[in-house]
Amino acid sequence: MIKNLLILFFVFSSLAQLHFSQNGSDDERLRSIVSEKGQAEVIIPDPGSREIDRITRIASISSVKGKEVRIFLSPLTVEWFISEGFDYQIIERTASKGIISSASLSQAMEWESYPSYPQYDSIMKYFAATYPLLCILDTIGTSINGRLILCLKISDNSGVAEPEPEVFYSSAIHGNETAGFILMLRLADYLLENYTSDLKVKDLVDNLEIWINPLANPDGTYNSGNFIISPVRNNANGYDLNRNFPDPEIPDAIRQKETLEMMSFLADHRFVLSANFHSGAEVVNYPWDRWQTPHPDYEWFYSISRAWADTVHLYSEPGYMDYLDNGVTQGYDWYPVYGGRQDYVTYTLSGREITVELDEDFITPTSGLSDIWYYNYRSLLGFLQNALYGIHGQISDAFTGDPVSAKIFIERHDKDSSHVYSDTLTGNFTRLLAPGSYDITFTADGYWDLVIKDITVLKGEPTKLFVKIKPMLNPADTTNPAHPFFYPNPAGSYINAVLPESIRGAVNIRIYNIAGIKVSDFDTEASDRYPVRLDISRLPAGSYFAVFTGIATNLSYTGRFIIFR
Repeated sequence: MIKNLLILFFVFSSLAQLHFSQNGSDDERLRSIVSEKGQAEVIIPDPGSREIDRITRIASISSVKGKEVRIFLSPLTVEWFISEGFDYQIIERTASKGIISSASLSQAMEWESYPSYPQYDSIMKYFAATYPLLCILDTIGTSINGRLILCLKISDNSGVAEPEPEVFYSSAIHGNETAGFILMLRLADYLLENYTSDLKVKDLVDNLEIWINPLANPDGTYNSGNFIISPVRNNANGYDLNRNFPDPEIPDAIRQKETLEMMSFLADHRFVLSANFHSGAEVVNYPWDRWQTPHPDYEWFYSISRAWADTVHLYSEPGYMDYLDNGVTQGYDWYPVYGGRQDYVTYTLSGREITVELDEDFITPTSGLSDIWYYNYRSLLGFLQNALYGIHGQISDAFTGDPVSAKIFIERHDKDSSHVYSDTLTGNFTRLLAPGSYDITFTADGYWDLVIKDITVLKGEPTKLFVKIKPMLNPADTTNPAHPFFYPNPAGSYINAVLPESIRGAVNIRIYNIAGIKVSDFDTEASDRYPVRLDISRLPAGSYFAVFTGIATNLSYTGRFIIFR
């Protein structure tokens, strides 16, 4: 019996050693692949939502499907992954399978092969040179390795910043997801070529400023040189650029050069509508990626995503773009993403961005590029049309007519930064909404809030709105009082104080009740243009004294006001 137990112990020990030895062998192979190719793709069994949430904060998940989680590992994450002891399978792909590089510029512009990087640069310059009235070539920035991150602006007066909604298409932020790269080049060609012959195209180009960035991560796509041979997901530093944007609840990551320059570009333009193109699945993904809670404009996001997929289904082969909810999903319902561009644009910049996954294959074979175009080009055009609907308006000063930068929000609807702002220079704004009736509030520093009720939004039509808001000014504001002048006085929730000219800039304000007890003490700014506005909503009715002290001059003035309710 003891002999049998010893034999069994030896057998199990050998099996255990073989198992761990095999894992060790796989780990070395994994390290070798990452070292040689710059990345490795692995599959792990689905560990459950909590563990997926932990993994996605560190490594780059590319898909969750069935009971499998697919992860791309870079030199930055491979050792962490190995140290976690996951059971995994390495996916090895033939790098150049199905990829045909263009032999010439003319062949590249047939859109059935992949251009070299110099050919790509020439194509973008060709568009701008051939259609100078409709197209200009701009540069978002440069990659780590010095490649240009190029962008086209297509509009009827491309050289002029017109007061039109700006929209943005961008692709290949993951360098190995190539379908969108060619799709964007072909879209630019289609818009420019058909401007004079296609009324839908003309309407889009005449009424929008369309920006197209075909290649957001050139170092990843052209990882092997000037030809697409073995593209990688990450940038040259090994970072997933679509996990590198600021996240509202996660400490700042090490921002990459490409990310910082894209952030600057996005902030400059404040696109009202945008889409980011990927591969690895076939689905339209809408916010939020990082929260399970639906976006306040969920109904609108779902409808435009549904329209994209449903239009595709009319022209595609059966089985294309039918993943999850027949081709659409809220990002978090698929798997959470932190630091993604979609949520950054939608949350931080108050834009509206979706993510379109175009192909199950990360690297689309050249034989499939025309199919991707044929299936999706109507949806590309239809999506842009959404920027022409909803509420379009302008906010101006009721007295001077000057444009006003204001916050536009809907009570009991907007949250999580879903409000929008009017343009600082023009006062123009666009609020994309599902059909319905809305009460909208307009608020700006130095102006009285304005609420317009029962604004109707119809499907497929714009609602025009020209808003004039009144400044918090009266004739007394133009005087130079010897002491603080309050109005209205008595007041209820807010009171304005016109200060002597000797108090400007940083001001300390102390408020005392009639018994001489200090009830408020805070700092604010005093300017020539507006009175100082005091929030007195939390103070009980009665008489008060306010002492205003210029922080720079140490001069103080006292005034008296009454709260009446």
